Amino acid sequence: MAGLHDDHGARVGLPDLRERLLGPLRAHRFGHGEFEATGGSDAEADVLAAIRERAGEVHERLVHENEVFAVEFVGSTGGGKTKLIEELLERAPADERVGAVVGDVAGEDDATRLREYGIPVENINTGKECHLDPDGVDSALSAFDLEALDTLYVENVGNMVCPADFPLGTSLRVLVVSTTEGGDVVGKHPLLVQAADAAVVNKIDLAEAVGTDLDRVRGDIHEVAPEIPVFETNAKAGTGVDDLAAFLMARRENYTGHTHQ
Repeated sequence: MAGLHDDHGARVGLPDLRERLLGPLRAHRFGHGEFEATGGSDAEADVLAAIRERAGEVHERLVHENEVFAVEFVGSTGGGKTKLIEELLERAPADERVGAVVGDVAGEDDATRLREYGIPVENINTGKECHLDPDGVDSALSAFDLEALDTLYVENVGNMVCPADFPLGTSLRVLVVSTTEGGDVVGKHPLLVQAADAAVVNKIDLAEAVGTDLDRVRGDIHEVAPEIPVFETNAKAGTGVDDLAAFLMARRENYTGHTHQ
């Protein structure tokens, strides 16, 4: 096996390769003071810079101008993102004013489910696009009275690849993976894991039935993004959701008035 080598012909080890691949993703996150892109071609850098600039404008509008705590949920179709949001709505304090933006390639089944909770919901159909982008979210925000919101949940299109390159300007990004996706789901999608602020392993009740090794999933998340908290849930039964809700509430309270350097 020839292996991978750098520009000087030196062999590139896996830790170094991982850092080269994952490093630029750190620049995509918001609320962490890291906005500078590194590596890649000039054209790629220009595109990423434009995306970050638009996401920054959305972040400014949502968080700084209107003090809305915005949480993006990313993950595959069928992983349980909508059910987790429903469970969070069930646990929301009576005085918390919540809205949601839901992205899907077609239809508005998920948006319809969330509207049943009596909250304002905007649905975005992306057609051939496999992810939301800052422009789409910004347009959807026009339908809300942002001054009347405390929290906005943004459910991205089901996809474990493309959203990693498209920050939306939210306060936090929560990755949702399901045990039904297999024990190697994290190892196959390290970029999105590394671009998240927290991870949820959902459908833990099905792990044994589908042959997924939860220890491997935990270990892979720790390997790829050791700094992010991990929550294990069975959203259908509500198991583990209280811990996620408490985490988000704490982050919301600490997030008010934050600044960027």
